[in-house]
Amino acid sequence: MYYSLFEIFAIGIGPSSSHTVGPMKAANRFVDNLKNQGNLSKVATLKVYLYGSLALTGVGHGTLDAIVYGLQGLTAEEVDPHIDYIALLQKDNMLNIGRERYISFSYKDDFVLEKKIFLPEHSNGMKFVACDENGAILLSEVYFSVGGGTIARQDEISRRIDRQAYSVPYQFNNCTELMKLCDNNKLTIAELVLQNERAILHGSPVKNILKLDKIMQDNIDIGLQKDGYLRGGLRVKRHAKELYERLVAHFNANTTDSLTVLDWINIWALAVAEENASGGKMVTAPTMGSAGIIPAVMRYMKRYGKFATAKDVERASIVFLATASAICSLYRTNASISGAEVGCQGEIGVACSMAAAGLVAAWGGNNKQIENAAEIAMEHNLGLTCDPINGLVQVPCIERNAMGAVKAVNAARLALQGSGAHIVSLDSIIKTMYETGLSLNSEYKETSLAGIAKNALSC
Repeated sequence: MYYSLFEIFAIGIGPSSSHTVGPMKAANRFVDNLKNQGNLSKVATLKVYLYGSLALTGVGHGTLDAIVYGLQGLTAEEVDPHIDYIALLQKDNMLNIGRERYISFSYKDDFVLEKKIFLPEHSNGMKFVACDENGAILLSEVYFSVGGGTIARQDEISRRIDRQAYSVPYQFNNCTELMKLCDNNKLTIAELVLQNERAILHGSPVKNILKLDKIMQDNIDIGLQKDGYLRGGLRVKRHAKELYERLVAHFNANTTDSLTVLDWINIWALAVAEENASGGKMVTAPTMGSAGIIPAVMRYMKRYGKFATAKDVERASIVFLATASAICSLYRTNASISGAEVGCQGEIGVACSMAAAGLVAAWGGNNKQIENAAEIAMEHNLGLTCDPINGLVQVPCIERNAMGAVKAVNAARLALQGSGAHIVSLDSIIKTMYETGLSLNSEYKETSLAGIAKNALSC
């Protein structure tokens, strides 16, 4: 099923699309439902229950803070980075629910972390319960954050695959169908996506696509200016600025190294991933935890591509993101982009696959080469576990963005050197990724109970 480009690339607050963007949306929707029922003025107490992965890693991932933003009726674009909303709440334990009235609310008492309970529908579960002054329940709703910032209420999640389709000229469910549509209509993948987006928006999507590109590229530049340590207790040092300054000095010394381009790709990806880990304003690409890969590969495309004018660079950026979004539609329809559901292959792996496809398209590759690049990138991320230390989107997540960006570039270059003919189809690799993810032990799916999260601090 077709997912809109702006559903895949959405603006949110880091460090995790499934743990911050999704819960923030769910909290916002819960408050809106209270308003629509005329019950917001009656709310005296509010409790939030987190289950499974959200309970186990939510503190480190910023879930509690994100929910507070949502309960206050804030959207990601409205959050002012100069205001410490959490400190204001904790000063007197009063929550400005829906920005309409204050109620008593305590992090310690009103967030309940059910670390041993995994709801059957999805491991990222949360429940909101609002009561009046007599303790009577006004509204109780369960939501799930299913990846990339997308949410579903408990009565909706069973229909996630059968969600209402967009009214677009080109609907597809798998890569085979996508390729046939492109062939029959003599379209590139990017052209097909742009026609779909025009139908959804009833106008040109170009301005909004370029806005997303600017935010992603700005995150590189912001990340290259910051140093110090990331919050969370691991004392993870921000490296992008230091590495950038060292690389610039390296160039000024006229030192030649044919692999310096890899250093640039690494630095750009690290800059964005570090900014995400600090809770910055980001673009899901397709998730926050993997948000450094596509911006880094796009910066590589802009710098090393043979473009005559700035307009040519803009056009290439649009083609890149449109193509990448189509690839993500395939994963969202037939697998998952949630680390809590299929491990990090669903985040870093999908972002790598999207970036490889986007780069091939931006550099003039044909549709079969694009498919080949996406398949190569995922094939060599299969089985990647999601095991962040202390539930923080820092180790190994930040370095994984750098590795994923380099792997995406290599996959694209391999595909461009061939004709597009390949034995393993993208459809088969997506099916394999999903089956692999489902077979992973739950402790390796964003719980911080196994893998690196378990051994790095104990060995």
